[in-house]
Amino acid sequence: MQQRQLGPFQVSAIGLGCMNICHAYGAPVSEQQAERVLLAALDAGVTHFDTAALYGFGASETLVGKYLAKHRTRFTLASKCGMQGVPNADGVKVRVIDGRPDTIKATCEASLKRLQTDVIDLYYLHRWDKQVPIEESVGALGDLVRAGKIRSVGLSEVSAHTLRKAHAEHPIAALQTEYSLWTRNPEIAVLQACRELGVSFVAFSPVARGFL
Repeated sequence: MQQRQLGPFQVSAIGLGCMNICHAYGAPVSEQQAERVLLAALDAGVTHFDTAALYGFGASETLVGKYLAKHRTRFTLASKCGMQGVPNADGVKVRVIDGRPDTIKATCEASLKRLQTDVIDLYYLHRWDKQVPIEESVGALGDLVRAGKIRSVGLSEVSAHTLRKAHAEHPIAALQTEYSLWTRNPEIAVLQACRELGVSFVAFSPVARGFL
């Protein structure tokens, strides 16, 4: 399979987004189906697996950990923080954006346990919490790098201006944004900023969420 550079890592040009095994589009697949998808992707040469604390409120990370942990040396693992499920007054989990440093660090610890690994290769700020300066959130991610919990820092769905501010606080390895049949917004400024800063660009939903 063709390779590409993702921050400090060499990965397959096509990665596997692990959201749909438990979250978002239609009913979640069975655990057996999720296992088959994850292992088939690995056997097909996929070496970039992307999940998040938000997906299934931890379920995606749990499945990735359960079925891929024993193959950990064979792939680059990406996950995300800053957006997760928090119980509301009725005890129902709802999506919350929270980029406070303490929350980011606690989310990382929980993700490491679910993923059954000691370190996450690429850890994204899933969404920028605009109540928290981007430098503070990225500073916390830099602390996680220094602590050996993560190997590199990524951002998701931010502007070129925010990317530059974040990169000045701590080197950003990758920026993930939708770049698909439905949207070409990264062409406005984000792609150029990534080129200038040496940040890898990761396009999600490139074929428009299975529309074709």
